[in-house]
Amino acid sequence: MTDPARTPTSPARFGLTGTRSAEELRAAGWWEDRRPTDGAEAILFALSRSPDPDLALRGVDRLRVALGDGWPELDGALRDGAVLRGRLLAVLGSSTALADFLVANPDRWRGLAAPEPVDAGVFAPVLVGAVDGLTGADAVRALRLEYRALLCRIASEDLAHVVEPDERYVAYDDVAGLLSDLAVAALRAALDVADREVPRSADCALAVIAMGKCGARELNYVSDVDVVFVGEGDLGVATRLASTVMQVAGQACFEVDAALRPEGKAGALVRTLDGHASYYRRWARTWEFQALLKARPVAGDEELGRRYLEVVRPLVWNAAEREDFVPDVQAMRRRVEEHVPVGLTDRELKLGRGGLRDVEFAVQLLQLVHGRADEELRIPSTTAALEVLGRGGYVGRADAADFGRAYRFLRTLEHRLQLQKMLRTHLFPADDDTATLRRLARAAGLHAEGGMSADQVLLAEFRKRANQVRRLHEKLFYRPLLQAVANVPTEALRLTTAQAAARLAALGYAAPDGALKHIEALTRGVSRRARIQGALLPVLLDLLATTPDPDGGLLAYRRVSEALAETPWYLRLLRDEGTVVDRLAALLGTSKFVPDLLVRAPEVLRLLADTDALVGRDPMTIGNPLRSTVSRYSDLERAVTAARSLRRQELLRVASADLLGLVPLRTVCVSLSEVWVAVLQAALDAVVRSSGERVASIAVIGMGRLGGRELGYSSDADVLFVCEPAPGVADSAAAKYASTVVEQVRRLLAAPSQDPALQVDADLRPEGRQGPLVRTLDSYRAYYAQWSELWEAQALLRARFIAGDAELGERFTDLVNPVRYPAAGLDAAAVREIRRIKARVEAERLPRGADPSTHTKLGRGGLADVEWTVQLLQLQHAHEVPALRTPSTVRGVKAATEAGLIPADDASALMESWTTATRARNAVVLVRGKPGDQLPTAGRDLAAVACAMGHPDDPGEFLDSYRRTTRRARAVVERVFYGS
Repeated sequence: MTDPARTPTSPARFGLTGTRSAEELRAAGWWEDRRPTDGAEAILFALSRSPDPDLALRGVDRLRVALGDGWPELDGALRDGAVLRGRLLAVLGSSTALADFLVANPDRWRGLAAPEPVDAGVFAPVLVGAVDGLTGADAVRALRLEYRALLCRIASEDLAHVVEPDERYVAYDDVAGLLSDLAVAALRAALDVADREVPRSADCALAVIAMGKCGARELNYVSDVDVVFVGEGDLGVATRLASTVMQVAGQACFEVDAALRPEGKAGALVRTLDGHASYYRRWARTWEFQALLKARPVAGDEELGRRYLEVVRPLVWNAAEREDFVPDVQAMRRRVEEHVPVGLTDRELKLGRGGLRDVEFAVQLLQLVHGRADEELRIPSTTAALEVLGRGGYVGRADAADFGRAYRFLRTLEHRLQLQKMLRTHLFPADDDTATLRRLARAAGLHAEGGMSADQVLLAEFRKRANQVRRLHEKLFYRPLLQAVANVPTEALRLTTAQAAARLAALGYAAPDGALKHIEALTRGVSRRARIQGALLPVLLDLLATTPDPDGGLLAYRRVSEALAETPWYLRLLRDEGTVVDRLAALLGTSKFVPDLLVRAPEVLRLLADTDALVGRDPMTIGNPLRSTVSRYSDLERAVTAARSLRRQELLRVASADLLGLVPLRTVCVSLSEVWVAVLQAALDAVVRSSGERVASIAVIGMGRLGGRELGYSSDADVLFVCEPAPGVADSAAAKYASTVVEQVRRLLAAPSQDPALQVDADLRPEGRQGPLVRTLDSYRAYYAQWSELWEAQALLRARFIAGDAELGERFTDLVNPVRYPAAGLDAAAVREIRRIKARVEAERLPRGADPSTHTKLGRGGLADVEWTVQLLQLQHAHEVPALRTPSTVRGVKAATEAGLIPADDASALMESWTTATRARNAVVLVRGKPGDQLPTAGRDLAAVACAMGHPDDPGEFLDSYRRTTRRARAVVERVFYGS
């Protein structure tokens, strides 16, 4: 097969398109007769892989001329050595500035030929040795030469793999470390020169502290080197030494910037250790502690530098306690972004949106907040800190990895841009600058792929990474939990057992020893889960301390955490969503109902982050998804299990939104009612589907609070069942079939469960418990025509169709309308009878020892008082006031008021009392986790109920308010119901 390199062609075959390419190749001895010369093929292929082949060839030609008689030696080395070939051609094809250096110092190419990687350990000896005995301009020239030679060596190894893919790849972190070590060596050489130039006394000491990227070993190719100087003894001499260091290093290598010192450029260039300590303790601003995060001694007096760190490090790790620390850091990032010139925000690699500062600010903020308790985070390197943040659970693993990759990519682009002319630039090329984009892409190791050119690949990757950085920055940098963690005193993050117990007691925990056991159980070990819990718990403990039952809340949190230990998103959600932590603490410290459901419906936790999702849809349609889901199951048991599961989720969602004060009472009641209806409908449909031939249609009639869509958390489902035989089926067979179906529905729903009970109560049926469970429509007609009692007409006021055959249900309601809305209203005897029944209920059903003033159902002015009053008005007047024909108590009061049956003030008193009693009854269930009608009168249960009712600070005021409200309603009941 013919070697393509030996086939007659043109230099363009190797990416060389310059007008003088062929001439330059021939001059180098690499080209003749329209083909590479023997042994030159590898060089031409290497040139073709260079970031800019024409630039690389031009650099070779200039170097050839500069070498003169020395060219054959370099030519031979390039032909024989892939190491030198990769390094030299990569540098010449990437950087005109470094090409100029090699042309000016042509023998320096030998420094790129060493087979072993560059060793940072030689930097200081080489640079200090270069200036040995020198001062003034001679020292500057010597230092500049050796510094630039070592910089060229670093760049050559950084880029070599682009030209020779088999050469060693040097990772960004290693390159940045080498550049930082080179800068440190230059500072030491400059200090050596200064020691000779500045007369000094024996009592003068100077330490050079590297800050910023040099301190973190993250330096660029072209960058200021930020420093702070610390002196002892004769500060005048120390200041002259520092000034000379800045002058020598600035003229030879890079600008030395001391603006991060106390008081900035207006402050003294050199301060004593005590001066630094005094300033940072009294005057330093938030950003100055952020800068100190990367401080490290690099030159001068080592012992003084060590003592400097001992002074400032504790201040750094207490900075997060400063008032408004987190908002200050966030505001500073916004100010930095505002200084980016208009139109360049999306191209500015360093300061723009999605740029390097987005990563650095987010990482530093997380370090300063969480590093108070976790010493592993006390490291200056951005990439290393990201790895610890991910490993420790402070940031999601995927987020940490994405952030790290994006940061390294952007820093690599920054390096490649700066190398071209050795200028400090951070500006990504414009979209239409195809040549620069192509050269940058190739220098970054990107090539054409998938139908896209190299420049298009670079643009796509740059935008992807920038968007990724901005998304993660906003997610992490503005995380609400950060402020909450920062608000926890540092001492609280690392207390002894005795100190922790004392702090918990001071926070209001009644059993601090028990709380410590919960904390220990949650944070035991070195797992990532334990680390996340360690970060969350200080915040949670403070949040729970503001709830009515901190101890119960912490126990509930432990139960939930242990139950969800294997749920991968649980702790991640708490860590990343501050709103979830706030709301979860409020729920767990107030309610026993919520945690019992939460361990079995953890998916609702996600809704705590989204108020709209937690509030939910129109309560009238809440049951539709449940019915739709259950209808897909053919197996009866699975269908009912699915219905229970969906009900559990909705109960928890409604209870959470209710306790957090996000939904009104009507939404709560309608939601609970419609969920119950949906479960009943789904269960009935499932049983009917599994029962074979349908010999009768069945309708379920809601009664009581279910009929009025006014269910509470503890309400049973009061219902009636009516059936109608299929054509040709006897009534008895239909009733038997329907009874079997209904019994199975009740059995399935009432099966033992940890969820709130699903009790289907049919005691309001004709003849009560002694009567048949299901009757035909004709049977109901006959019964109500002959045997119906007044209490049954009253019960039917709240009857409405809820499940089963809608047409049959409608006929049932038509049937009972004359019974519940008597054409002539009530005569005096019937009114007396209702009053007698009500008095008997009060006397017989109010539990022994119950306080009538705080019993929400049967107490004075409670639910029964209001509902019986409305129902009496309905029985008396619904035949002539159609608006009174409603199963709803609320609408009944409104209709009675509009009809002039009761004054507006009385209606207001009744509604306020009914609403208050309903909410209080619900609150009792939510707080205690079990049904109850009696308000607690003392202790944490009362505090929790009062909190749920909007009286978090004064439970006694809540009780007084409740009694006042119900007394006003009772006075109305006495007048309207009892006629007194």
